[in-house]
Amino acid sequence: MAVTTPSVCFPPLNHKRRHKDGIFNSQNGRFINIPSSKITPLSGFSHRSSAAINASASTMEAIDHKVTDYNTEIFKFCELGDLRNAVELLCASQKSQISSKTYRSVLQLCADLKSLKDGIKVHSIISSNGEIVDRTLGSKLVFMYLTCGDLKEGRRIFDKIDNEKVFLWNMMMNEYAKIGDFMESIYLFKVMIERGIEVDSFTFSCVLKCFAAAGSVKHGECVHGYLLKLGFGSYNSAVNSLISFYFRFKRVKSARKLFDELSDRDVISWNSIISGYITNSLADKGFAVFKEMLCLGVDVDLATMVSVLAGCVDCGSISLGRAVHALGVKVCFDKNIIFNNALLDMYSKCGGLDGALRVFEKMDKRNVVSWTSMLAGYARETHFDGAIRLFHEMVMAGVKPDRVAITSILHAFACSGSLENGKELHKYIIESNMESDLSVSNALMDMYAKCGSMGDANDVFRRMPVKDIISWNTMIGGYSKNCLPNEALELFSAMLQELKPDGITMVCILPACGSLASLERGREIHGYTLRNGYSSDLYVANALVAMYVKCGELVFGRLLFDMIPFKDLVSWTVMIAGYGMHGFGNEAIAAFNKMREAGIKPDVVSFTSILYACSHSGLLGEGWSFFDIMKNDYNIEPKLEHYACMVDLLARTGNLLRAYKFIETMPIAPDATVWGALLCGCRIHHDVKLAEKVAERVFELEPENTGYYILLANIYAEAEKWEEVKKLREKIGQRGLKKNPGCSWIEIKGKVNLFVSGDSSHPETKKIESLLKKLRKKMKEEGYFPKTKCALINADDMQKEIALCGHSEKLAMTFGLLNVPQAKTIRVTKNLRVCGDCHEMAKFISKETGREIVLRDSNRFHHFKGGHCSCRGFW
Repeated sequence: MAVTTPSVCFPPLNHKRRHKDGIFNSQNGRFINIPSSKITPLSGFSHRSSAAINASASTMEAIDHKVTDYNTEIFKFCELGDLRNAVELLCASQKSQISSKTYRSVLQLCADLKSLKDGIKVHSIISSNGEIVDRTLGSKLVFMYLTCGDLKEGRRIFDKIDNEKVFLWNMMMNEYAKIGDFMESIYLFKVMIERGIEVDSFTFSCVLKCFAAAGSVKHGECVHGYLLKLGFGSYNSAVNSLISFYFRFKRVKSARKLFDELSDRDVISWNSIISGYITNSLADKGFAVFKEMLCLGVDVDLATMVSVLAGCVDCGSISLGRAVHALGVKVCFDKNIIFNNALLDMYSKCGGLDGALRVFEKMDKRNVVSWTSMLAGYARETHFDGAIRLFHEMVMAGVKPDRVAITSILHAFACSGSLENGKELHKYIIESNMESDLSVSNALMDMYAKCGSMGDANDVFRRMPVKDIISWNTMIGGYSKNCLPNEALELFSAMLQELKPDGITMVCILPACGSLASLERGREIHGYTLRNGYSSDLYVANALVAMYVKCGELVFGRLLFDMIPFKDLVSWTVMIAGYGMHGFGNEAIAAFNKMREAGIKPDVVSFTSILYACSHSGLLGEGWSFFDIMKNDYNIEPKLEHYACMVDLLARTGNLLRAYKFIETMPIAPDATVWGALLCGCRIHHDVKLAEKVAERVFELEPENTGYYILLANIYAEAEKWEEVKKLREKIGQRGLKKNPGCSWIEIKGKVNLFVSGDSSHPETKKIESLLKKLRKKMKEEGYFPKTKCALINADDMQKEIALCGHSEKLAMTFGLLNVPQAKTIRVTKNLRVCGDCHEMAKFISKETGREIVLRDSNRFHHFKGGHCSCRGFW
């Protein structure tokens, strides 16, 4: 049915100037006034024309036998689909021997075969022969160009002819919609209305899709009223489009009302309502309609099945997905690749990877979507080896990976630490010119960052012509996680000049502040989160708590923690770990118990945090209790980190032999961290004999780790076994190993002041040394004597005392006394474990000066106040 259009509620077109403003702006081509003549010659054939078309009103009065033969032969070739011979014969014909009908037949065949090259040739012949391009021939030319993908030339001809065929207008609108130029489609619809072109239900179907894509609900409602006036309210194609339109704007009730009022529903009507519910996160209602559809005996089609399977993914219903799978097999969709791909997606996303694999193996034909769904499924289930194996099979099968497949396998490489595989894939990406794809480059950076290769990640980042927020966040987060906090902060500063950070950026950069114990930078970023409304984000809130805890502001971290309205497992774990590293084991236990009371189930990381807290507070009984709870109450099999915490707990409390036996009875092979915890305990309790025995195990596991050699050397030095110290140092030299020098830093007014043990290059060295001598003298007067064993050198006591005075943490604390205002806490960070003499001196300084000192070493925090330390000797 086609209906002549009455007036409609759109603003009138301005024929004198191009539409420039409002929703009906156009970007392609332009309309010109159409002459009143029904036969309009084309005024030139652009660059394709060999000669202008000569306007002619005369027609041939007679056609001889030869002409008839030409037309007949060309018709026969067209009926046989023989385009080559049809065009050749057309080229061989004389100027006036071919009828308009013959031209149209050849143009139709060009369209059917999508042969733009031949279509252009036919158009050139028409132009050369001076054929009058009337409405009928012009329409066929437009149809050919649009079908063959040349919208620009099709539109040029369309604008020249006086055409009232709704089919051609609909086609033109649809072609613009296909390339995303919805405004031009809408403009054409307005032109139709102004010129009185008869519209049909397909016109409304197209324009409603365009208004939906343009986000114009108001104009879509206007079209709704207009189609009702024209009597299209009961036409399926129009109503189905209206249902989809209203669902697009979450007008669920309006869509449902239209569906209920539609008396003669087709399968598209049912699909529209099912798909609409599912895309609006109302899968249950979509399933109810699907069941009703089946009960009424309405035949489902492929679109129905794909929509319902998508709904199964949204609600995680693998049981319903299996039922849909069975129905699909029953109605013979099991050989359809689209249906099978939807099944792969459903099974893999609903945790049924085995089901996905069975479908995949039974597929006769697979495309890149099939392989990609399986790759993503393996990666999602953390079966990274399986994903890598499947990717190699995909390449061997000759399937070219697309960007989705590439990003999926890069994620698998990243999570499995397969750096070499990642580099090989990077070469393929470069060869395939895919590195310019933003999502691929972001995935590459993520892979390199997670594999610890930040240099390669930075190379990709620098080559990217365009960077989005994900690119910046990936790099900043990569630097933070790879212990490169300074680089993370530098890149964050650069980002502020280019792009506005988001909440994820805050989560990525805050750990860098915590790593450096840079409280001032952390506070600045906290202020930024408050000004931009990010602090209400749970991930940001958790990151802020962690930052303050790691910067020594435990009280403020707890205050922020209490302000989080809905705490998740991460929130509680951060707080428990914070109490642990500050030496408040009982508070950590209280927080852990409150978490359980709140109904939050602890995980592997939570138990690591509470066991760590117990070990750093000497809570032996409590630690064993939590270890048993983890195994018996939560069925969590202890991992190496849990065993390391238990060994550390036993060793710190002096149970060295018990710790050794515990390691020997472990059900899994202990690593260097487990043995290293016992070695640290041997140093605390000065058990040289056991230390030598343990060190042998450690050196076997990590022969290149300098830290363990230094630890044993320090154990020998404290026992004054200087010959053994000499041998170890020679061994370190022979292996080419290097010791990280002890250094400490203190941040004052945004500037980080670094001190290295024995270094006297600081501008205030003389003031520092003078104050240190005074403090050391005062200590001796009050009965404190230097712990010369901590000097770790073979010299007399005077030389040892001089060496002790040069320890980096002493220099940093003294600098703090000179420069930090009296009311403020002195905050010092050290890269190694604090020595016993420095620990004693910090206690004395806090008592003598009344200053509070917070010292963070490689193991934990020490809060010095009034001559006491929060560690209570467990450090």
